[in-house]
Amino acid sequence: MTEEKNLNSNAKESKANGERYVPYKERTGNESIVYFTRDLSPAGLSKLYDLVKENITGRVAIKLHTGEPHGPNIIPSAWIREFMAEKLPDATVIETNTYYEGNRYTTEQHRETLEVNGWASFTKVDITDEDGTVMLPVRGGKWFTEMSVGKSMTDYDSLVVLTHFKGHVMGGFGGSNKNIGIGCADGQIGKKMIHSSGEDGWGAVKEELMEKITESTKATVDFFGKKIVYLNVLRNMSVSCDCEGVGAAPVVTPNVGIVASTDILSVDQASVDMIQAMTEKDHHDLLERIETRHGYRQLSYMKELGMGNDKYVLIDTDRGDVRITAKDAVAEVRPFGED
Repeated sequence: MTEEKNLNSNAKESKANGERYVPYKERTGNESIVYFTRDLSPAGLSKLYDLVKENITGRVAIKLHTGEPHGPNIIPSAWIREFMAEKLPDATVIETNTYYEGNRYTTEQHRETLEVNGWASFTKVDITDEDGTVMLPVRGGKWFTEMSVGKSMTDYDSLVVLTHFKGHVMGGFGGSNKNIGIGCADGQIGKKMIHSSGEDGWGAVKEELMEKITESTKATVDFFGKKIVYLNVLRNMSVSCDCEGVGAAPVVTPNVGIVASTDILSVDQASVDMIQAMTEKDHHDLLERIETRHGYRQLSYMKELGMGNDKYVLIDTDRGDVRITAKDAVAEVRPFGED
């Protein structure tokens, strides 16, 4: 009996090991569809959106990271202007204020930053916690039973999660999971719940932080149900998050393309797999950031919570919709700055 308990304990510890990347051959379960294009442009966004948009109806919100002032790596606002004009002219970009003090800490500061970065010139961004917060249930979580999000987020019927995939100083990487988990939690309650550990307002790190981010994400994902899609843009991938603005570390990871899915785990897993499939020189810095922050726990915990599949069919929309591997997707990438 003691030996059986030890085996079970070891299995749980292995599952929660956020330092370890799980190769595709070791994954189990069903496969989801992930679409891929090398076309890093508004046209590329539009092409992939058309393939996943079936359930996007009613009042639509677009969740993206609008960035700190003059942030060099965010998805360009000009791209979003063109994409929205063509595909989602009535949609609304949504954001929340930050937990840390800075240029997006208050709504007034945040709106000034939106102006600087070009968003206010074509859309009115809904800062969803401007007029309060609301609690959404977290089903099956071990840290939370509910999560605080911006109140006006619940006014929308559908959510398009448009994410700049990159590294992150605390999360290891920022994909769709981080975009929702941190980005939909309101600035002063939800984000504090995620980052706090005990009495320390910034104490959560590694597995604890990854799990709290993921549980926060689950609250939003469950709220929208099937009316949610995910697009990750693998471009200008610094090891730093867009919240570091002009202070972000230089980009050394090659640009790849865009991936899209109705499965949040599959879209983030495919993005990570593409980084893994690069040469050592090209992926060293970003993988080091993911591993040292135990970022892979984002993926394994999404799977444990039943949020999606870590196996997927990757469809190359540029070359006849054939099935490819992550290695195929990055086979022609060039060192950053040469593409």
